[in-house]
Amino acid sequence: MGSHDPRPSKSGRRAIARRSASTRLFTRAFIALGVAELCYFTATGVAIFALPLYVTGPIGGDETVAGLAFGAFALSALVLRPLAGRLADAIGRLPLLLGGAVLAAMSLALLGLAADLATVIALRLLAGVAEAAFFVAGFAALADLAPEERLGEALSYNSLGLYLGIALGPPLGEALVGGGGYPLVWAGAAALAAVSAGLTLFVGETRVRGLAVGAERHLVHRPALPITLGFLASLVAMGGFLAFASLHSTRVGLENASLALFVYGGVVVVCRIAFAKVPDRLPSLALGAAALTAIGIGLVIAAIWPAPVGLVIGAGVTAVGVAFSTPAFFAAIFATASPAQRGVASGTASAAIDLGLGIGPIVLGVVADAAGIPWAFLVGAAIAGAGALWTLTLRRRETASVRHPND
Repeated sequence: MGSHDPRPSKSGRRAIARRSASTRLFTRAFIALGVAELCYFTATGVAIFALPLYVTGPIGGDETVAGLAFGAFALSALVLRPLAGRLADAIGRLPLLLGGAVLAAMSLALLGLAADLATVIALRLLAGVAEAAFFVAGFAALADLAPEERLGEALSYNSLGLYLGIALGPPLGEALVGGGGYPLVWAGAAALAAVSAGLTLFVGETRVRGLAVGAERHLVHRPALPITLGFLASLVAMGGFLAFASLHSTRVGLENASLALFVYGGVVVVCRIAFAKVPDRLPSLALGAAALTAIGIGLVIAAIWPAPVGLVIGAGVTAVGVAFSTPAFFAAIFATASPAQRGVASGTASAAIDLGLGIGPIVLGVVADAAGIPWAFLVGAAIAGAGALWTLTLRRRETASVRHPND
């Protein structure tokens, strides 16, 4: 009797290898993209720390002027994100990744030569152009690189570059100011952005050839708009919390005013790593609604428990929701887009970030001024709750359409 070889044939081994490659996440391009974003957003973190001090110091402005200089960046980024998405689909991801990082390096380096407010604002507007190009193209490239069934996991890992960069940038900026003053700060930040530009070359072009013909003709990806409203609710609530957490810390007697934000950032990073695969195992909209609910509960705890422990616990619960909201909503948004529409979809979703983080502090700031910070947190919780209900409605519609596709 002949023996049967249990090993797969050569063609079978090739098929297995192809399937393994198609589901592999940590490729050279994926890692290069993550490190490039870490360098880019660390440079951004340096600017977050140094710019207000630079404007109120050597430039000679006041706090209002510092806020104007800082906000100019968000204005150009918000306006140009949809256009950046369209370009990412039309000409590819790499030109925008590389160009955005180079523009960021230029804007940061030239800040060291700026001698007046008008020049600073112009350079901050240029930084917003860079942000629009780099951020939008980065998310589109991520969607290209990630296996479809691991997109949520990829989003969880990829977002660490943003969070770690913004966390590491300020202490680095403080060290650079102490070591060589503002010229060293801006040179160091520009060098980080330049390294980011170099790393994008290792990412390469991720857009599939021949898809430009089917690219989205609009600047906004319309199928994603209903989902984006739920995402926007999470960002408005989160923006309000971030804007007033430090001030509320001093009001409730927390000795270390940065502790609540440190806990917030730490919980987000830990959850993104420990539970990276969760967004791929749960329905995106259901997870998004749960994340909004957690954000709302955390804000309620911080509002009704006016003590240091209450604020810290509230910050932690809010962070759990934030940790899952972005992967869930981005996965749901990308599910509405073909590969040729990922740039526009990314532009639509990421524009909500600028809008939410801008509207949140403004709207909740009015509430805080009129009734106090706890009431601002409660309004933020209500917005998150409304977003959860809206997202659940979208989830029910999605489920119904799957059950009755011909209705």
